[in-house]
Amino acid sequence: MRALDLTASSPDITRAICDIPSVSDHEGALADAIERAIAPLPHLEVHRDGDTIVARTDAGHAQRVVIAGHIDTVPINGNVPTRDVTIDGEPYIWGRGTVDMKAGVAVQLKLAAELVDPAVDITWMWYDHEEVAAEHSGLTRLAASRPDLFAGDFAILGEPTAGLVEGGCNGTLRAIVRTHGVRAHSARSWIGENAIHAAAPVLARLAEYRPRTISVEGLEYREGLNAVAISGGVAGNVIPDLCEVQVNFRFAPSRSEEEAVAHVRGVFEGFEVEIADLAGGARPGLDAPLAQRFLQAVGGAPRPKYGWTDVARFSRLGVPAVNYGPGDPLLAHHDEERVPVAQIEEVERGLRAWLTAR
Repeated sequence: MRALDLTASSPDITRAICDIPSVSDHEGALADAIERAIAPLPHLEVHRDGDTIVARTDAGHAQRVVIAGHIDTVPINGNVPTRDVTIDGEPYIWGRGTVDMKAGVAVQLKLAAELVDPAVDITWMWYDHEEVAAEHSGLTRLAASRPDLFAGDFAILGEPTAGLVEGGCNGTLRAIVRTHGVRAHSARSWIGENAIHAAAPVLARLAEYRPRTISVEGLEYREGLNAVAISGGVAGNVIPDLCEVQVNFRFAPSRSEEEAVAHVRGVFEGFEVEIADLAGGARPGLDAPLAQRFLQAVGGAPRPKYGWTDVARFSRLGVPAVNYGPGDPLLAHHDEERVPVAQIEEVERGLRAWLTAR
């Protein structure tokens, strides 16, 4: 494998790291390439934990920022290696990971190599296993083994935002709402009780539910409560005795995890509810002077992040965090995943201006 050339342009680095497959559970080759490229740089202290690479400056500045990006992707589906395409006269890089989120990682790698004397100290994090359950995430593992590496005054996660700033994120809750019945032969259905039929009020409540839009520190977060799966049934001639409706609640960062749980239990009062997964959101944290300077450097009005991202991990540790990276989030995981070259270059310009302003 050829070594990563961090003197190349950020679009070229994007092409290079996208062409190193790194589907979750198989990030080792890319982590090795990043470590080999970063470790020799004298201005960085490098730490590796599994397939997570952390590189830090330590110039004694009064403030430190953390800039992170995950290196894994969802499975490849004929979209590696990358190729250059032109759409409406605009050049794009097409291929798995270009949007989510190797273009952002490429910008970070280039800046990590070149910013020998930034205006603030920087902790760069490139981590594994973001696209799978949170318990496997490199950040989960790193927070347990080296929580000190998360220290900072502000954090940026390079998730795709089309080059705009998305502050904080919604929380997410997944619940299983169960109904029970009694099995019987379907030819004698009156002997049993149909658990699937009993779930009809659950679906009715979801259909009637009107989600709120909640303002948090000037950003409007849209909530949502939706069925995402339903299961039940034993055989084609058996009245089912169990039905499970999986429900996903996306809630504004103004709600605590406990408040989100109470809300869902209230909506489905009278039914058995199991909370299967829960992650709190993150407030925008854009009022700090360091964050204001960031907004001025990159330009544009901040927006809310509706999906959950790892900014919530930093928020939980008291570090305000935003999402900022190239790529249309609607194309994340899409087989036609592609990123505009101009967005990669603009995100690099914005971050460079902010990190070097004195």
